[in-house]
Amino acid sequence: MSKVFRVTPKRIKRSNGTILTPEMAVTVTTLQHTTTPFYNGAKEVIDAYMRLYGFDYKKACCSQNDFNFVKLD
Repeated sequence: MSKVFRVTPKRIKRSNGTILTPEMAVTVTTLQHTTTPFYNGAKEVIDAYMRLYGFDYKKACCSQNDFNFVKLD
C-alpha cells in the first residue's frame, strides 16, 4: 500500500551551483506504507525533483531537514 506526500522546501538553498526555492514543491507516491517520504534515502523525492525541475538533490547536499512534507491520503 502506497502513500502520497506533498514535499515543499522550507527556504531558498543555493549549493554547488544549484538553487532550491519554496515554489519547487512536488507530489510523491512512496512504494511502501510509511510515515515519511524520506524513508529509503529519499529515492522518490530525488526522482521527482530531477524529472520536474532538473534539480540534483545529491549535488545540492539536501537532507530531510530542508523540506516540509504533508501526507495527502
